[in-house]
Amino acid sequence: MESNKLGKGMLTAAWVIALVLLTWFFNGILDRRHNPNVNLSGGSKTVTLQRNHQGHYVANGKINGQPVTFFVDTGATSVAIPRKVAQRLNLEEKSEITVSTANGRTKAYLTRLDTVTLGDITLSDVGGHVSPSMDGEEILLGMSFLKYLTFTQQADQLIIKTPE
Repeated sequence: MESNKLGKGMLTAAWVIALVLLTWFFNGILDRRHNPNVNLSGGSKTVTLQRNHQGHYVANGKINGQPVTFFVDTGATSVAIPRKVAQRLNLEEKSEITVSTANGRTKAYLTRLDTVTLGDITLSDVGGHVSPSMDGEEILLGMSFLKYLTFTQQADQLIIKTPE
């Protein structure tokens, strides 16, 4: 009788382990579908981003040397940072401003970013704003960063370069 209980316990443990491994595996696949640009490399101050399954460009980068996830948004005037992320990065909230978003007008706070890094490209003293109304962890990488660069879209790739 006890060996039967032991056998059932081991079978249950095996199923639990299998489910955990499958969950881990499929979460990795979903994460790579959302952000196919986890490890950027390019060289010569060029970054090539792969479009994700939703048609967006999402990439890992850094603000002030701290790792972040960027959502490239050429329609955003500046780098927009959710308040939760700004607090983790110890960013100072300066003057209150009103910004227009897809969801209407909302308040935000100006801030300065010592450095913003995307792959091999690092820019200093970049303007941004902290947005209390933004949810999630992704930072909108807007024109206050992108205006200093050239970018071209070809098929499913966005090629970003420092000007020559």
